Amino acid sequence: MITELPRLLAASPAGTLPPGRPVTPEDGGPPPYWLSDDPAELTSWARLRARHHETGLWPLLLSGLSCQEDRPWIVGEVSPARMSSPDRYDAAELLAEGWAGGQPDEDDPEAQEITLPFGTRWPGLAAPGESTDPPDDFADECAEFVADGRARLGLVPAARGADTLASIGWTGPMNITGDSGKIASVVRSWEDRFGARVIGVGFDTLRLSVAAPPTTTEHALRVAAEHFAFCPDNVWQGSGTLADYADEIIGANMWVFWWD
Repeated sequence: MITELPRLLAASPAGTLPPGRPVTPEDGGPPPYWLSDDPAELTSWARLRARHHETGLWPLLLSGLSCQEDRPWIVGEVSPARMSSPDRYDAAELLAEGWAGGQPDEDDPEAQEITLPFGTRWPGLAAPGESTDPPDDFADECAEFVADGRARLGLVPAARGADTLASIGWTGPMNITGDSGKIASVVRSWEDRFGARVIGVGFDTLRLSVAAPPTTTEHALRVAAEHFAFCPDNVWQGSGTLADYADEIIGANMWVFWWD
């Protein structure tokens, strides 16, 4: 899809895009994304998301490091050639592996409480959420909260939002995996089960709108287990325990992940 970028941009109707440019990766290769010159306007994400089925370009709100805002998007600190296709993976298997890898030290009894009530046992995928809100329309509303006056608008050739994480060459979760194709595979599953949509991507952060979040404690615990397997830092360096994290995501329409 990377080689599709120039053609898709050329096919976009005149006046639909603000000033911007395709960005070439630092390690070479064709540009995997287009980046606006200025911060994104409040409603620009929704306007371009609505045209995705016509343009083949999924919009992202791209933010840089607070101390080095040119990283990673302005300077092209990305590696699309290193990423595999999400098609290669099964989300349930990836999360089971992540759950095992994020477990606390067996010799630390207090740490064992972090993943209660499941302990070391992977509980499996959570059931889908329920919502009457169309996920795309709901994402349009959430995007206005992510457009903070600093994030730039990005456009990526992709059939769905999750796939942009691999095709753009994002390296944010490097301390967990160097292959964002695996990250994209899990997000695909959340798109299908919870109406999640990829809205914002930072240097090492990811923001998803969620039209069908868990609404009960039991369901939230199962979803929290998936989040722990996906991004352990949300619990280890955030809420502290799976149970506390589950309380935070009950009814939450935005999921935010960060990899230290």
